[in-house]
Parts: sequence; C-alpha cells; structure tokens
Amino acid sequence: MHFTKMEGAGNDYIYFNCFENDIRNLPNLKELIIKYSNRHFGIGADGVVLICPSEKADVKMIMYNADGSEGNMCGNAIRCVGKYVYEKGICKKDSIKIETKSGIKDLKLDIQNNIVKYVTVNMGNPILKCKEIPVLSKEETFIAKEINIDGQTYIATCVSMGNPHVIIFKDNIDHLDLEKIGPKFENHKLFPERINTEFVEILNDTSIKVRVWERGSGETLCCGTGASASVVAAVLNNKVKENKEIKVTMKGGNLFITFNGKEVIMKGPATEVFSGQI
Repeated sequence: MHFTKMEGAGNDYIYFNCFENDIRNLPNLKELIIKYSNRHFGIGADGVVLICPSEKADVKMIMYNADGSEGNMCGNAIRCVGKYVYEKGICKKDSIKIETKSGIKDLKLDIQNNIVKYVTVNMGNPILKCKEIPVLSKEETFIAKEINIDGQTYIATCVSMGNPHVIIFKDNIDHLDLEKIGPKFENHKLFPERINTEFVEILNDTSIKVRVWERGSGETLCCGTGASASVVAAVLNNKVKENKEIKVTMKGGNLFITFNGKEVIMKGPATEVFSGQI
C-alpha cells in the first residue's frame, strides 16, 4: 500500500489515495489505522485520511483518529487534501470543493511554482445549539457555563465546527498537565460523543495561544477545527472582535482565523513530509 505522510502546522496524518487503491472496505481497516498511526511501531500520525472520489464535490475526504474512530472533520487534514489533489493532478484547480462528513467545504489554494504553500478553507457556520453539538444540557447554548472536573470549576463554551469542542479560557496554559486533565474533559458525562478540548490564552486583541486535547488522539500539535472553535468562542465571550484575522498559535505553528459572525475562514500551511510503501 502506497501512502503519503502530510502535516498542517504539525497536525500529521497518513494519506491514502483511494482513486488508485480503494481500501475503504478492508475488513481490518480499523486495526490497520491503529497500527499505522502508532509512532513507535507504525508510520506515526494523529490518524489516517482516505482521499476518495465524490459524487457531490471534486473529492471526498474520510478521516480517522489514531484510535481508529471516524472523525467528522479536520481543518488541518483538509488543507493537506487540497494540496495533495492539486499536486498529484487529481484536481488541477485553485478552487476546490471537498466532501466531508460535515458537509462540503470550499478551499482556495495559494500556489507558487506549481506547489501549494497555503490553503484557505471556508469552515462554514459554527454550531452553537447544545443538542446539535451535542451537549447534555437543558440550556439552548453552552456559552460561559460552569463545568466541574475533579472538584474544580471551569468556565466553558461549547462550539461544533462539524465536530464538538469545549473551550476554556486560562492564563499560562504552557504549565497545564494536559495528559491528566484532557481525558477528564473528553469523557465528561455532558458530552455523549466525547469532545475535543481547547485551553485558550488571550495574548492580545488579534492573537491567542491554544493547546488542544483531541478525542481519540490525545494532545496534538495543531487542530484546525479547534483553532476555529477557539476564535468563535473568543468572539462570543468578547475577548476578540468579529471580522478580525486572529493569529492562533499552537505547538505546531500558526493558523489565521476570521469569524464574521456567521462563517469561519481559516488560512494555514500544508506540507508533504514523505511518502512510501507499507
């Protein structure tokens, strides 16, 4: 099986071209995803992405977390899919539509010397209703509400960008023991489908720092939907303003997010690391 390893600001996935070798129906696909994602005994990644034909868009993206569970959407992965399909000649356009489990996303490619350097993605409208995120709450939305974790109260905001996120605003996030606290949020009884967790430090009115605990993968270097959800939550909590490009710094690099009150626009890098056979 031929694969390509790609990363978007450090959020890395293993990509398989299902136009050439459709592996979607392999009976042991989940087992293989877990094996290949392992950083000691496999290729090593935050998960696996299948690039497939689509009846609705230019291509279809199917993404899996490192534990083999299927994800709905990944902002970093979809940028890499855009780069892949352009550079491999599958879709030789600078504007691409990609089908995901969370709907069709529009991508704009920044191409230099036939190489895709940056990709801008319309991430669509954030979902704020509890029942649609989902969050088990009687409230219609979950904005600046209390969550109790191990006897400590956190003020949380929940947003879905096609996958669920809970955002906590906190100072000095570099000192957080995320390995300990991340699973407590991920598996909290409020979240029936588990949840991705972002701890957000406000640096100034156009810059924030984020650490991410992804459900099914643990702490990752970057998360596109997490960066998007963090900026939406920051706007909703009056920490940054609408229609301003916000620099989101994560361990793997920077993303640039704009929330206009309706849609979220994300710009960031996409990089091929290596390819091979397994």
